[in-house]
Amino acid sequence: MAKKIVSGVLLLDKPSGISSHSALAQAKRLFMSSDFDSKKAGHTGTLDPMATGLLPICLGDATKFSSFGLDADKGYTAIIKLGEQTDTGDKEGQIIAQKNVPTFDEQGLDELACDLLGEQQQTPPMYSALKKDGKKLYEYARDGIEIERAPRPIVIHHLALNKLSNDEIALDVICSKGTYVRVLGETVAERLGTVGHLTALHRTSTGGFDVADAISLDDLADLSFDERFGKLLPVDVLLNHLPIVKLTTDETARIKMGQRLNIKDRLDDVSFTDDTAQIRLYHDDDFLGLGQVAMSGRLQPVKVVQG
Repeated sequence: MAKKIVSGVLLLDKPSGISSHSALAQAKRLFMSSDFDSKKAGHTGTLDPMATGLLPICLGDATKFSSFGLDADKGYTAIIKLGEQTDTGDKEGQIIAQKNVPTFDEQGLDELACDLLGEQQQTPPMYSALKKDGKKLYEYARDGIEIERAPRPIVIHHLALNKLSNDEIALDVICSKGTYVRVLGETVAERLGTVGHLTALHRTSTGGFDVADAISLDDLADLSFDERFGKLLPVDVLLNHLPIVKLTTDETARIKMGQRLNIKDRLDDVSFTDDTAQIRLYHDDDFLGLGQVAMSGRLQPVKVVQG
């Protein structure tokens, strides 16, 4: 008898000291049994091993929509230690520079936070999982090789900086995908006339999810196997920002065969960008998948779930 595929989204509170890949592997094992298969899984954005906080895990059909989590804005809190720069940008690295810390106050931090808001360019750090010729940048960095990196566009939506001591700052940020908070911490230090690195990093939110709703690996392991399924959110939770279109039984069968439909009569709540829009598809209350519809009403299935 074939195993049942575990599908859904788990909001995991990742501990410090393990990689996102390790956290994912541990979560997968907790949903594996002789009757259930949880091999198909992924997450919606890597956290550094030092970092803690929200790591959404996608299982089964939810992996088809993980890109929506990867592309989502994310929230973090962090602590910046001034006066010392490390090669990794955080406390895990080696100190490579030291500099005196000028006097600063809350008013100056508020002004600096305002200056750093909005669209800007950020150069990814060498200690990152970005790849060059199939090799991760941090692998080059460990070999002492510096690779030229092109700046990338990011957006800082919210930034608050608060003085903790004469050489420590608390940072609270909501930012676009691709933002490296380690680099942002170094930028804050540089703008204050010194150097710095992160001693703590905690993801608080991503894609409408909050870390307050997440569960730790230890707490998940303490639950019975059946209770763990109660922690899974439905597959379509990653698409809550998209409009809903309901299909008839006949249309549902056609969509599952990859056929196109015309649904021009059901587009009142759909907003279009470049003459197309992404929508969630349902039959009654059953989620069918993701579709793309043109202003003409022509619907093309994009990703259809099993069942």
